[in-house]
Amino acid sequence: MKKDYYEVLGVKREATISEIKKSYRKLALSHHPDRVSEDKKKKAEEEFKEISEAYAVLSDPSKRKTYDQLGHAGIDQNYTSDDIFRNADFSSIFQNMGFGGDVFEDILGGFGFGGGSSRSRGSRRGQNIQYEVELTLKEAFDGLNKTIKVPRHDFCKPCNGSGAKPGTQPKACPRCQGRGQVVTDSGFFRMAQTCPQCRGEGKITSEFCPSCQGQGVVRVMRKIEVKFPAGVATGSQLRIQGEGEVGKAGRGDLYVYIRVREDEIFKREGHDVYINLPLHFIKAALGAEVSVPTLGGNVKMKIPTGTQSGKMFRLRAKGMPDLRGRGVGDQYVRVMLQVPTKLSKEQKKILEEYARVSGEEILEQNESFSERLKKVFK
Repeated sequence: MKKDYYEVLGVKREATISEIKKSYRKLALSHHPDRVSEDKKKKAEEEFKEISEAYAVLSDPSKRKTYDQLGHAGIDQNYTSDDIFRNADFSSIFQNMGFGGDVFEDILGGFGFGGGSSRSRGSRRGQNIQYEVELTLKEAFDGLNKTIKVPRHDFCKPCNGSGAKPGTQPKACPRCQGRGQVVTDSGFFRMAQTCPQCRGEGKITSEFCPSCQGQGVVRVMRKIEVKFPAGVATGSQLRIQGEGEVGKAGRGDLYVYIRVREDEIFKREGHDVYINLPLHFIKAALGAEVSVPTLGGNVKMKIPTGTQSGKMFRLRAKGMPDLRGRGVGDQYVRVMLQVPTKLSKEQKKILEEYARVSGEEILEQNESFSERLKKVFK
């Protein structure tokens, strides 16, 4: 199980970027593989990778926000290893240490993350898709695997995405000679622009595929299984890589936005949940052991003698789990006394006797409150 990133760097959760960078610089210096003996090099590399990953996440505002919301589950599902380390400012740190700006890439290459290669500039990745999922509070408490249906585009199978009729092939565009661009020469300057005939593709199709009408893609309904970690909240998001729209340079990603439906019984506030518990006034007076519903199932709770209406009790670790695996919230139970609206003759007689023994005066049924006040101040 991964350690908490804040603990790895030894900083508080509210630490500033400057504090995070300072702590990382100190730790990187002591754990750098080039500064330890050969027998300790393997352990140092593992620790160096760990603190570097923590720094790469916490030094990036977007990644840090995702981590604060979803913990390691959010980072693992939203970012690849390359994504985590991309754009992290390691160069200046290592240059100041005297290692040189490319030392981090060399070390990461040994970890299997590769260098900084990117897709060709001429190709475009498919667009990302946004999708909202509503969960019940119970589902957010338990976490679950849920299959969702997402509409998107896939390459047309009959033409394999070319848009051309099966058995035919697209031809080089006669206007741009297959270059995808046309050049305008005004005598003073030359200007290149996207070919309007082939739209930059460099090829044109004379006979279109009947399945996709020459588009090369068709709209489908894709079933995708998504793992929702326990403890998610409204506003949380998950990134499913490669489940977005199709593109020549690969698929985009699917962003699943979570909305947790309000519950009729439980009210959530952060990691804690609150509940109002109806309680008969006899049990409140005499004390009792009652069954209390929690998100994890019913539990027993003792009611002390003489409990008053509105009294709040705490059930430890019966609230929502923390996404980062740092414990569980509490459940607070507010007692709401129930007074019977109808009494039998025997019940009424017993209560009147209790009032007499207690020295309590009871208004006559037909005696108004104003008449009662006149007697008191007579």
